[in-house]
Amino acid sequence: MNQDLCVKMEEGILNIRVGAIIMKEDKFLMVENDLFDHMYSVGGRIKFGETAQEAVIREVYEETGVKLEVDRLGFIHENFFPGDSIVKRGKIVHEISLFFYMKVPENFEPVCYSFTEDGNKERLVWITADHPKTYYPAFFRTELANPSKEIKHFVTRQV
Repeated sequence: MNQDLCVKMEEGILNIRVGAIIMKEDKFLMVENDLFDHMYSVGGRIKFGETAQEAVIREVYEETGVKLEVDRLGFIHENFFPGDSIVKRGKIVHEISLFFYMKVPENFEPVCYSFTEDGNKERLVWITADHPKTYYPAFFRTELANPSKEIKHFVTRQV
């Protein structure tokens, strides 16, 4: 049960991933690194045999050093985009993501220990929805400014 749900196909790559929505006051936690000019959500691929909730708890722990509990599912995102990592460059990625709101304790102090699949060190950044830098998923910009209790579904096509 250690294999990522990432399937290489003739036309591209299928990823099944989870993302964590970690909020404190009006800020939410994102990840950045020196390779990309954008930020992205805390999270990663589900492993074979793992539930989405187990995966998001594991990914949050791997990226922040803290085990958080899941509050609720917030978004389902179907995303089609050109691969931007060395491994995926030149491929189309079809990604299905489940984004979970996490329960964040008052004393939450994350420390990033993670690396990208290309080996670049990642950093955690607290941002507000109006942050000027590009971040993904883009719908966080509007949706996290006024969080809803509904589960919302988004489809993004960049190809």
